[in-house]
Amino acid sequence: MKKNLKNKVALIIAVLVIFLYGIFGAPSGVTGKDLLQSVRNRIHLGLDLQGGAHLILQVQVADAVNAETDNTIQDIEQQMKKANLTFSQVIKPDPNKPDTIQVQGTAPVQSSGVDTLLDGSRYADEYDVSSGLNNSWTLTMKPIYERDLDQRTVVEAIATITDRVDALGVTEPQIAPYGLGANQILVELPGISDLDRVKTIIQSTARLEIHAVVSGPFPSQQAALTSAGNALPADEEILPATGELAGTGGGDAYYILQRIAIVAGSDFRSAEPGVNQNTGQRTVNFTLTDEAGDKFWDYTSANVGKSMAVVMGGTVREVATIQSGIRDSGEITGSFSPDEVTMLSKLLRTGALPASLNYIEATTVGSTLGADSIREGVTAAIVGVLLVWGFMLVYYKSSGINADLALFLNLVILLGFMGFSQATLTLPGIAGVILTIGMGVDSNVLIFERIREEIRAGKAAAAAVDQGFAHAWTTILDTHVTTIVSAAILFLFGTGPVKGFATTLTFGLAANLFTAVYVSRVIFEAHLNRLRPGEMVSI
Repeated sequence: MKKNLKNKVALIIAVLVIFLYGIFGAPSGVTGKDLLQSVRNRIHLGLDLQGGAHLILQVQVADAVNAETDNTIQDIEQQMKKANLTFSQVIKPDPNKPDTIQVQGTAPVQSSGVDTLLDGSRYADEYDVSSGLNNSWTLTMKPIYERDLDQRTVVEAIATITDRVDALGVTEPQIAPYGLGANQILVELPGISDLDRVKTIIQSTARLEIHAVVSGPFPSQQAALTSAGNALPADEEILPATGELAGTGGGDAYYILQRIAIVAGSDFRSAEPGVNQNTGQRTVNFTLTDEAGDKFWDYTSANVGKSMAVVMGGTVREVATIQSGIRDSGEITGSFSPDEVTMLSKLLRTGALPASLNYIEATTVGSTLGADSIREGVTAAIVGVLLVWGFMLVYYKSSGINADLALFLNLVILLGFMGFSQATLTLPGIAGVILTIGMGVDSNVLIFERIREEIRAGKAAAAAVDQGFAHAWTTILDTHVTTIVSAAILFLFGTGPVKGFATTLTFGLAANLFTAVYVSRVIFEAHLNRLRPGEMVSI
């Protein structure tokens, strides 16, 4: 009995058209060059095919803990003063334990108020608070909060690096946690060959800070320490000066600064390079966030006539006298090079990294190597497809045409999937395509061999085809599901190229379930409609 296949054929044609659109989109022309450009616009090349930079970074989460406790110290000082509670200093007593804060010199008669402020407020959510000798109070960061801070630091570092990479104009960068190490980040930048520039942009903490100047300048670090009685308080630090502050004769200059910054990199809302109209010096014109602007206004208004220092990269870049209160905008003037002022402005706009980074791995893949990979990978895929098609035609006779048509549609669906999802094609991804071809052939072989067995058992052509597909279906489904599960594990725990392999393999297997079982059967049914009664299929 002949079957009406119009609806099935229409579905197959619709699928073919949809996924051809996924591959090419709406091309600007029909020439080979136009079609190739359309494919490139929809299916992007990965790092190993296009060339570029590959980096694995280690986030120094201890820096974030240090910065968090610095902010807490500043906040405690403000809250203690606001509550009229007496204290001598708030410090981190041990430099090797950045998670511990100590409030010293509180008044015994105010211990109840201090306890309410420290242990009965939001500090208790983040710190374990205890009283100690000599009217001191110790705050130790809770382990659960510290672990959460570590995780947030990595997430914020990824976001900041992403912003900076976007400023480089990189197409389809991959920036993600690296699953093979704690607090590590994988960065892959296709098309970028200047590794030194990438490192400079990514790694710089851009921790531009403004500190109160205690005293200075001094000709040497020892001279600065001597002026402090050879015992620098825990809330102060000595930093060197660079540029004009250090003098043109090669001399040194050192300043004693308050350790905690008045405003820091994360307080800057925007920054633009400029030139001072009076001196001709390059400048960075900045705008602070509302909260930081209020804090800066409070400080500068109360300290008119005193000095403050602009610190970047652990060195004093500029020292200025406060003339009047400054709220949310200002100008940083210094001996900046053109590249420095541009980069500093860009880094401040994208925000400071929450912690410094160490490079575990930093390599580049040349575009020539990528071109060779494309050529050899595509050649391998084409040769593989042709050999498979030839084998199927020779071994399975006319039914081999059925398998070849199903394989062709399988490749169209796979590439269409990648085009719709804007997937990135990697060299392992090409390997996934080739493996998909092998899996497709395997499915056809299972079906065709089952049909042959049914024919040998004396079944008619229609019954043999029906039983062949029915018996092979369970095996095909099992093999595809188990392979897709394996690919999912590779995608979850693998890095960029491994994910590319898993992606193409999964898409290809899903397409193969449709082509090997549904499309191939429709072709067989169309062929059976043409057979004379008693005639057998060519297989």
